[in-house]
Amino acid sequence: MSVRDPHRFSHELDDATTERLINRLESRANDVVFTRLFDQYANQIDFPESGRTLEIGCGTGAMIRSLVRKNNFSGEVVGVDQSAAFIEAAKGFAAEEGADEYIEFQVCDVHELDFEDDSFDVAIAHTLISHVTDPELVVKELARVLRKEGTLVIFDGDYASLTYALPDHELGRRMDHALATASFNNPLIMRDLIRMLPGVGLQVTNTLADVVSEVGSCSYFRSFAETYAPFVVSAGLMSEQEVEGWFSMLEQSIKDNTFFASCNYYTYIIKST
Repeated sequence: MSVRDPHRFSHELDDATTERLINRLESRANDVVFTRLFDQYANQIDFPESGRTLEIGCGTGAMIRSLVRKNNFSGEVVGVDQSAAFIEAAKGFAAEEGADEYIEFQVCDVHELDFEDDSFDVAIAHTLISHVTDPELVVKELARVLRKEGTLVIFDGDYASLTYALPDHELGRRMDHALATASFNNPLIMRDLIRMLPGVGLQVTNTLADVVSEVGSCSYFRSFAETYAPFVVSAGLMSEQEVEGWFSMLEQSIKDNTFFASCNYYTYIIKST
């Protein structure tokens, strides 16, 4: 068995796994723990009237549906993802919300964007850069399609900080590392990214840092555990018995109202120079 970030290979997954990830993306987008982070950076973006906005790795389109609902948004928005199943789901959800007339979705590899140079005023990579095969190539592509003085927003986690508290500290430590390894191709990318940007004509103008944590009760981190813990087993990082024991301790902490989980997230607001 080998480690395969499921989002990195989202276009190759079986139907059941794809459905599990679709459900995770939609539940995450409706969780107040996460929506406040999106709102925080979206409210700082100056969307030009009649401008063009691109989201790469849009998944089910949950973030850009939220975007078009915002009062300060205007213009055209395009969402791309490598997974045809995700794009089909995105089109369906947008139609259900009556947002399909404002959004264009297409299947596209973010390492080779199918757009001309200087095509967009705003580009967003929302929890995408941690999954891609070649982050530097993706950043170069974003720099290419952004217009001069355009805005790029990259939001993602620093997954070395991902942690769940367990009475068994050693099992918890091993599982934290296994979850980050199985779920993210580039768990430390937000540390590395800051060195990549200047070389492709991109400059960070503002950084937002957030500790996402749930103590006592939980929703966001429980959904994360339910979705991604099975990948730890399939990657051969820990045994099924160990993961089941880990999850049983989490379930007990939820019942006892002693749950604790945390992860650091960062937003880089970037200008094309």
